[in-house]
Amino acid sequence: MTFTQALLEAIESLNGNKMRSGLTVLGIVIGVAAVIAMLAVGNGAQASITGSISSIGTNLLFVFSGAAEGPPGGPGSGRSGNNNRPLTLADADAIADPFAAPSVESVAPAIQGNGTLTFSGEKSTSTISGVTPAYSTVRNMELAEGEFLNEEHLLGRMSVVVLGPETAEAIFGHADGVVGETIRIEGQPFRVIGVLVAKGGGAFGSEDNAAYIPFTTAQARLIKRDSRDEVDVLFVQATSAESVVQASDEISNILRQRHRTPIGADDFTVFTQQDFLKTFETITGVLTIFLGGIAGISLLVGGIGIMNIMLVSVTERTREIGLRKALGARKKDILLQFLTESSLLSLIGGIIGIMFGWLIAFAVGQVATATGNNFVPIVGTDAIILSTSFSAIIGLFFGIYPASRAANLEPVEALRYE
Repeated sequence: MTFTQALLEAIESLNGNKMRSGLTVLGIVIGVAAVIAMLAVGNGAQASITGSISSIGTNLLFVFSGAAEGPPGGPGSGRSGNNNRPLTLADADAIADPFAAPSVESVAPAIQGNGTLTFSGEKSTSTISGVTPAYSTVRNMELAEGEFLNEEHLLGRMSVVVLGPETAEAIFGHADGVVGETIRIEGQPFRVIGVLVAKGGGAFGSEDNAAYIPFTTAQARLIKRDSRDEVDVLFVQATSAESVVQASDEISNILRQRHRTPIGADDFTVFTQQDFLKTFETITGVLTIFLGGIAGISLLVGGIGIMNIMLVSVTERTREIGLRKALGARKKDILLQFLTESSLLSLIGGIIGIMFGWLIAFAVGQVATATGNNFVPIVGTDAIILSTSFSAIIGLFFGIYPASRAANLEPVEALRYE
């Protein structure tokens, strides 16, 4: 028996039991669609997160006080150790020295905390950051309207604030036309001088739900620290993406000299964009594998369904098998016939599953767009190849036992089977 003959007979056999074949294929369709949709969501989440981080700039470094045991914002970051010397404005000035750190373009110190913003009875809790004028350049910020903080605001300790669009929306009901309005931060009046362009979530949470005030104003009135020149984090911009590693080394050497710490016992941590990307890629990679594994269970269940149906088919066609063998059909001919049927079921299910998986991913993307989330599921060729290959393997694997059982039937016993 040739493969073409086996394929034609498989199609004829499956066509004779349309309902049963359709229900069997449905198990594979659900499994393949689930795998593709889950992997698409995982890949989309990874692309969204890494895109948000990369949009900040590939030449950005973050300097924290304390030896980090995890990513910024997690356990072990920040001012956690008792013997850790805090970062100061003097440290920022030393790093900004072009002779000491030629790979550093600009430095922006910041102190951060949470506060309540109010306007005409509306209230919002946001991140309050005391920053310098260099912050907008270092963090690659864009203004939707108004202006950012300048040296005059800093030197005069002025009560001015730049709002993220989410914060403006929360207290005003809209993010445009709010420049010049006066809001209260922790009960103190501040005049709005600018609103930022929406950027979405970042490495330190959503930058859209934030308020930026002059560093000196924050020090004096809102965010208290142990010493007047203490800062929470230094945002450092390297001269180029290629000089980030060199800039990191220069920053580390400067702080070791100033803090008098030996190599290996640093009381500070320097993170780069690549560190953040690697951390988040690892997290989303594990999440994608986990989602794909759960969806793969559906494929396994579909494979068991194929084996079950093929066993029923062998039982129903016992006399037919006996007649074929009596007329000269060889064992491998019977084996090929039933393996072709199981593989065809799996292949049809895989093709339909790919289309359904793509439709599900597309629908998720549309819902995300409609709800204002910058998230687009990505259906990769690797997911298609993986799910299709897996479904074909399942068809062969779960078809081997029924096909072998059919091929091993004795012609006389098969012909006598009722």
